[in-house]
Amino acid sequence: MSILNNIKTLKEVFWINPKYESFDNVKDSLEVSKEDVLDAEKRLNRFAPYIKSAFPETASSDGIIESPIAKIPNMKKRMESDLDKKISGELLVKLDSNLPIAGSIKARGGIYEVLKHAETLAIEKDMLSIEDDYSIINSDRFRDFYSNYTIQVGSTGNLGISIGIMSAKLGFKVKVHMSRDAKEWKKGLLRSKGVEVIEYASDYSKAVEEGRKLSHMNPKSYFIDDENSKDLFMGYAVAAFRLKKQLEEANILVDEKHPLIVYLPCGVGGGPGGVAYGLKLVYGDNVHCFFAEPTHSPSMLLGLVTGLHSEICVQDFGIDNKTEADGLAVGRPSSFVGKTMEKLLAGEYTIDDERLYKLLQALLDEEQIYLEPSALAGFMGPVYVSEKECIDHLENATHICWATGGSLVPKKLMEKYYEKGKMLNIKRAI
Repeated sequence: MSILNNIKTLKEVFWINPKYESFDNVKDSLEVSKEDVLDAEKRLNRFAPYIKSAFPETASSDGIIESPIAKIPNMKKRMESDLDKKISGELLVKLDSNLPIAGSIKARGGIYEVLKHAETLAIEKDMLSIEDDYSIINSDRFRDFYSNYTIQVGSTGNLGISIGIMSAKLGFKVKVHMSRDAKEWKKGLLRSKGVEVIEYASDYSKAVEEGRKLSHMNPKSYFIDDENSKDLFMGYAVAAFRLKKQLEEANILVDEKHPLIVYLPCGVGGGPGGVAYGLKLVYGDNVHCFFAEPTHSPSMLLGLVTGLHSEICVQDFGIDNKTEADGLAVGRPSSFVGKTMEKLLAGEYTIDDERLYKLLQALLDEEQIYLEPSALAGFMGPVYVSEKECIDHLENATHICWATGGSLVPKKLMEKYYEKGKMLNIKRAI
């Protein structure tokens, strides 16, 4: 299969999913339902008073953790000019890079699963009922209670930040098992919040495996399992219902003749899978989702192309899983997400690390938006889709690149990223 040869040789590829089906044909066979997502949304609304009380930066949104959308016409022109290719339709960005508390898409799923666990424990001990004003949780009584319990997670960085910050704020003991790809500043940030960081010389899959094993040895420890968690998935899926409101407020029409096309950077798959599933619930066949992975870490793509999902890893194909896109440095994909998305995903593509830096510099110059390298993975999607003309009515399309992280990156490091992109852009166009 030529696509596998191209993936093996680290070439950028664009893949259209041959198993892509109408949502109505697929929805009843899935492990997750619309009711599950609506239940997650209600839970996040219950916790809003607590979040508003514990994190003053969320006061303006009344404790709802949400990010804006923005039109980026200058970036569209820049990409068209540098690449000498046309992007059909309008280009927007979803700024999860600016999500309060954790500064990344992981503020959705990671924080949601921590809150759900906290709620379950408190209800079991008759300390809380769902009719209560949850701001009562921001108290020494609850912090003392949660200090008897531990939350653990394996992470390359951003998931650990979201879970670490929220768990520590509630009063839990927290252990984050971090792979070799994790950036030093992310480890430092977690330690500054009182989180125990356990470092591994191996990759993400090993950190998750070790974390899971250690957590299971402690009956008062709860492991948030990015490879298999339905709760994480639900937290991400809620984003789709909120995006619908934002698009309506911006008078952006989505229907059969005005398709919505969304491009999501993908690591193990939970974040993009949850968002894509939520979007399918909201828009059905009028939305088309594409995942984007680094050329050195194309685990989800390999799982989907071969149909083997988590039974294979990138190393089986001689690929090293070493990428500057730390949040996407995953060698083995989530089986749960791969199987859920098998018929719901329009396609996937891979992107080279150098291109991430070029896009980072271009976006900062053109739109004054700061993103970390992995968050730029979605930006080549509109170019490929426009070039391949693989979706009808592209002239009326709304393209959304999901910007997954960046606002917490230290200023000096962001300047380094920018300078690297600038140097690469001098050499040749995006």
